[in-house]
Amino acid sequence: MKKLRIILVHAGRRAQVAQSLSPPLGIMSLGAYLRATFNAEVRIMDQLLDNSFNQQLVKKIVDFNPDVVGLSAMVPTAHNLPDLTRMIHAALPQSLVLLGGGYVSSFAQEALRETTAHAAVPGEGERPFEEILRSRFDGDGDLASIPGIFWRDRHGDIVSNPGERLYIEDLDALPFPAYDLIDLPAYWKYPSFSSIIKKRYASLFSSRGCPYNCVYCHRIFGQKFRFHSAGRIIEEIEYLQKFYNVNDIEFLDDIFNLNHTRIFEFCDLLKKKGMRLKLSFPNGVRTDILTEHELRALRDAGLYFCSFALESGSPRIQKLIGRNLDIEKFLENVELAVSRGIFCNGYSMLGFPTETEAEMKQTIDVVCRSRLHTASFFTVTPFPNTEVYRHVMRATPEKLSDIRYDDMEYATIRCNISTVPDDVLFACQRQAHSRFYLDPHRVCRILKDYPAPGTLPFMVPLLWIRLTKGLFMAQSA
Repeated sequence: MKKLRIILVHAGRRAQVAQSLSPPLGIMSLGAYLRATFNAEVRIMDQLLDNSFNQQLVKKIVDFNPDVVGLSAMVPTAHNLPDLTRMIHAALPQSLVLLGGGYVSSFAQEALRETTAHAAVPGEGERPFEEILRSRFDGDGDLASIPGIFWRDRHGDIVSNPGERLYIEDLDALPFPAYDLIDLPAYWKYPSFSSIIKKRYASLFSSRGCPYNCVYCHRIFGQKFRFHSAGRIIEEIEYLQKFYNVNDIEFLDDIFNLNHTRIFEFCDLLKKKGMRLKLSFPNGVRTDILTEHELRALRDAGLYFCSFALESGSPRIQKLIGRNLDIEKFLENVELAVSRGIFCNGYSMLGFPTETEAEMKQTIDVVCRSRLHTASFFTVTPFPNTEVYRHVMRATPEKLSDIRYDDMEYATIRCNISTVPDDVLFACQRQAHSRFYLDPHRVCRILKDYPAPGTLPFMVPLLWIRLTKGLFMAQSA
């Protein structure tokens, strides 16, 4: 096989100047894997970082003259792909164009339909991309044997391959993400995933997969929990300290704390090596399986910010959505975290199928009586290829017709798949925000405990835009 030239693009444009932005770890991991596997020349471009228009992006792609163009997009930015793929195809007709990211995992073969891409890969990209490239450049080009992918046959018809997706079993066997292919300090100018402007930070995935069965999740990494060893995490952090002087690590795992032994191994290694770090978990940990001993160990290791996902304060809804969270344990562990100086953020959702107004108020009550510093009250949004989407499609398909996924803002999307009228749902959201954030004691705690007080003035405009946009949308419903 010839030495391949591969370009991987984090596609899309930011809706807001101050939008949270983190390094594109998915294509960074994929780029490092393909570079090691094929000795390929790889480049990474982040359109969201540049906020460049498609014409500007395509010019840079054409200048590199790649054999392969991989485009990764999340659902809100995927409307950019049809125009982008047509422009790439017109300028580089011999290049292989592949799609990946959360959009493909959610929309499956439909992700190909409006584009001119050759194939689309849901879930983890490393092994499927490898098999596609081997077939294209060192085989007969037939993609029919690669399980779980979507591709166009020679007639242009979209084919959905059966079989279980290919996953990486041993995450420690992966090379470090290709930090050298991005400008890491450029991301420090924007709010991170935790909506905090940080200096000298890096984002890490230390595990993949989640064994729980929440109906709103499309399980990009599958249900089998796989993880980096504590030693491998430390090695990557040491690399980041050496080359980027990083002192703040943001873990983006779906569920970092599923393996309890690993928590203590990680904290013990940090202590033995004398590594002083700031640690945050903005994507949420499983709150009700945390122990006081684990919280103490993580706090001693540098944990200062953590998000806890409640989703619903109703025991019935907890069972309905497959989350089965122990609500009292949730409240207890938030209290423990706050008492140890950890800034606590919460996630909840309103508007599940069959959810009543009383159950929505249960959620609001639980969040408002918690010790959380900040909280989000999202509207339940049924993404394709999730169980909640299939439920709505069976029960009330008309509720799906008005949902706009393109350019949506997660905090303010206007959608109602519950059984209550729109004005009731959005009134509950207004009540939730006002009760939570107009509590003077909570406001004082936010101001006192905010992890980066020097950056708080820069975050006020973004928080105000999100809050007022949500309220105005609710009032117009």
